[in-house]
Amino acid sequence: MIILGDDPDPPPPTHRLRNTLRKIRRFHKGGSPRQHIVVLFGWLLIIYLVFRLQRYLLSRPSSPFLLCETPIHEQSHNIVLPHSPNTESLSRTWKTLQDIYDAHPPQPLELTLKSFKSLSDFPDLEDIKNHTHISKEDAEVSRNNHVQVTKKLLPYPNGLFSGQGIVMLAGGRYTGFATTGLGMLREVGSKLPVEIWVKDHEEENDEWCKELANEGIACRRLSDFMDTQLLEHGYQLKISSIFFSSFEQILFLDADNVPVRNPDGIFKSRAFTDTGVILWPDYWTHTGAPLLPYIVGLSDAASEVLRNDQTAESGQLMWDKRRHWKALCLAAYYNYFGPQHYYTLISQGWAGWGDKDTFTIALQSLRQDFYMVPHKLVTLFVNGSSQGIGMLQADPTKPAAYEPMFLHSNIIKWSIRGFFCSGCANDEKDPVALSAWEDAGSSINSHLKEHRRIFSMEHMQAMQIDPEPLIWKSFEHVACRSVWKRPDLCNRTREHMEKTFGYEFYGDGRSSNLGGGGDQICHRVG
Repeated sequence: MIILGDDPDPPPPTHRLRNTLRKIRRFHKGGSPRQHIVVLFGWLLIIYLVFRLQRYLLSRPSSPFLLCETPIHEQSHNIVLPHSPNTESLSRTWKTLQDIYDAHPPQPLELTLKSFKSLSDFPDLEDIKNHTHISKEDAEVSRNNHVQVTKKLLPYPNGLFSGQGIVMLAGGRYTGFATTGLGMLREVGSKLPVEIWVKDHEEENDEWCKELANEGIACRRLSDFMDTQLLEHGYQLKISSIFFSSFEQILFLDADNVPVRNPDGIFKSRAFTDTGVILWPDYWTHTGAPLLPYIVGLSDAASEVLRNDQTAESGQLMWDKRRHWKALCLAAYYNYFGPQHYYTLISQGWAGWGDKDTFTIALQSLRQDFYMVPHKLVTLFVNGSSQGIGMLQADPTKPAAYEPMFLHSNIIKWSIRGFFCSGCANDEKDPVALSAWEDAGSSINSHLKEHRRIFSMEHMQAMQIDPEPLIWKSFEHVACRSVWKRPDLCNRTREHMEKTFGYEFYGDGRSSNLGGGGDQICHRVG
């Protein structure tokens, strides 16, 4: 039931019945007994039907956080597309930086990646100190080259970037996750323009891009700006998409990141206007090599100065390019040599190996301010189990108390074709050959079969959010109305929505077996 306001308590049914009978007697005073009986039975039937309807509505769970009548994707048609980046100027800027990076590589260029004794227990200090070996000579070369890079970083290129917007990566199976993340952005009310980046034309879907353009979302290819053959690992794509984006102020979201509240207000938050960068915490503190602070200029020798610092979880981050352009370019240097050297130097192979802390280290190296969200992340679990779903990250506009803003679904990734699409792959390039979560051994198989919620309602009510019905509404758009639509997938999605959340579907093409598609409209009755 969609709650529009508080109504006064209705009178009890017995009181209503007495009033009704009193009115009937007054109105029909003087009529025949037969007329009285007919009218009485008519009124009793009406009262009974109203009573049953009231009981039905009250028996269904209410959700004050959901409005479903208005087609949200049509509302998004008024969002202006971001302007196209200046490909030539940005490519030239990147090539200049690339030449600087190539002239000043870290040593050794290939740093050996070793596993810790245990990946479930945080390593002790001695393990951290002795895990990665770098000679004094190599450390000295790396430090000197780092100094030269920082001296030669380019000034901010005025005129290349403007405005605020959201950046997201897609491609391969991550395109399916992105369809959900983009849908949820619009479902929670975001009106910001979006750039969706892929590596090259092979990962781009032209029809999908045309569809996205109607909602203020522009497709971009990294291969238009740089030689993507140089990108050895997917972790290097994030910094590249941020660097080449047309936006000056960016909210970056991983493809598997699902916003549970409208994030647009973060750009006006004090945390962002004061510093120009917002980062979110990960679970653990730093495990970097002791020589890391020395190499990046934070200490004069091997040091444990970073040991108690909170690491960052980069499934979401905010960056003002104008204020932190050189830190972005330095982070790009770390990522340029990331898979071979810096990812290992920063984490030593402990959980979180990748790009995530290159942003923090770059800011610290250049002594630039940033805001680390003070609230710890909250792990979201599958309803009735200890299986994790993802990380709920806090709203940075609410520093006094934790309120969730983003669900970085690093475990259960939300793509409708991963839920209800067994055997739906129809060509060699299609990465979805079966529905992983329908496997009998999956943690949510019974939830899907029995049409039960995956999120715990107790947890959702405690945090005053209810994103799961909206996630499925995004699923329904993909399965029934988008370039990815399939009749069987649409049918199963709508059936689950009806039985689990109380959705109903009506409009043109409605059929008795939940078939059809096209312009049927969803309505949440529960």
